[in-house]
Amino acid sequence: MAEATSAPAQPELKRAIGPKLLLFFVIGDILGVGIYGLSGNVAGLIGGALWLPFLVAFAVAFMTAFSYLELVGKYPKAAGAALYTNRAFKIQFLTFMVAFAVMSSGITSASSAALTFGRGYLQSLIREFFSDTFTVAATLVAILFIVGIALINFRGVSESVKANVVLTCIELSGLLIIIAIGVYAVLAGDGDPSRLTQIDPKPGQSPLVAVTAATALAFFAMVGFEDSVNMAEETREPTRIFPRAMLWGMIVAGVIYVLVAITSSLLIPASELAKAGPSALLRVVQVGAPGFPLWLFSLIGLFAVINSALINMLMASRLVYGMANERIIPRVFGTVHPFRRTPWISIVFTSGVAIILVSTADIAKLGGTTALLLLVVFTIVNIAVLVLRKDKVEHKHFRAPTWVPVLGAITCAYLASPLSGRASADYKIALYLLAAGVVLWLINRVVHGKVTFDPGKLSK
Repeated sequence: MAEATSAPAQPELKRAIGPKLLLFFVIGDILGVGIYGLSGNVAGLIGGALWLPFLVAFAVAFMTAFSYLELVGKYPKAAGAALYTNRAFKIQFLTFMVAFAVMSSGITSASSAALTFGRGYLQSLIREFFSDTFTVAATLVAILFIVGIALINFRGVSESVKANVVLTCIELSGLLIIIAIGVYAVLAGDGDPSRLTQIDPKPGQSPLVAVTAATALAFFAMVGFEDSVNMAEETREPTRIFPRAMLWGMIVAGVIYVLVAITSSLLIPASELAKAGPSALLRVVQVGAPGFPLWLFSLIGLFAVINSALINMLMASRLVYGMANERIIPRVFGTVHPFRRTPWISIVFTSGVAIILVSTADIAKLGGTTALLLLVVFTIVNIAVLVLRKDKVEHKHFRAPTWVPVLGAITCAYLASPLSGRASADYKIALYLLAAGVVLWLINRVVHGKVTFDPGKLSK
């Protein structure tokens, strides 16, 4: 049994985030590689009704957001799902696995961004400035991309929500360009509205399964809102401003995604979008606005996926560092570089896992695995909010209607299950990642014995 040690009192984090900054943080955390890199893959699963899985994914995420809002209002600490799981179930291993699943989702998301970088937007830039005959090895580029992100992570990145406003505006501009192209095409009489109702299930698959299979992948585009709860200790009056900022942020992102999906289907057949893969939005720009400089949109897309990858790898490496500090995985992962003051062992570990993933999986599998891991976590969070209703607190806080977390848990569990038509490869990758977590847990138990830890420190 690990002995408890007293630590000197630490000053509280500065509460510098107001409602506007929090709103931009939520929008910026959702926007990114999900829509920039996976639109074509989602179209390949459903057909012309590309907007429908994004709309359903938004509805499921929106219900889960209500559970997060109740819990962050009740427990305004920077720990998220791990804290809520620990308070609700008090099972240390389950709390660890939830934290490890969140960490793994960050790695798979960053790996998906790396492949989108190497196989989509970078290739477009090369074609624009060189020629179609000049090519680069996409997997090698993705690996170098991960290494570059690791070096930035190692050097030390000072995150600022004010800078996030600028980053969000750049990412947002690319999607607004797509929507503007759609409006122009409709006004000009271009596009085929009949595609918007086309659902093309695979042989032996029902239309319902086609929709849920596409939704299970499109859900990847809606994740990120849950990260905002980690800003609770740096937000002014979190119980008051969190509900409005999170819900409006999700609504803005959801509306943008649906409009981008509608534009894509109006201008391009689903089979062509699927064939374009990570370059699907580039194809929309090319067809809808032939005079628009593709290199500019490619740069915006590159920036979007770089930002997504950096945020996710920062989160993943810090979670590993936090778990090592709490002695729930081997302490070596908590080693801090003496000069850079960054957790270099955890950075090497998470980056190594990402390199293995980009070398062995494609964008759709990695995006699907990210969504799967978080859907399982969201199922647990939706259940936790109901369990914790018995835990009363003195201050006022947001309370979700009971039917919302109930329906949220059911829909998240369904989309995470094989009944939704989810690809079997998603489960294989997720199981490999979680098995690695179990191994680390067992090694630590053998070395240190049973350890009691505080999930509230994992994100610090």
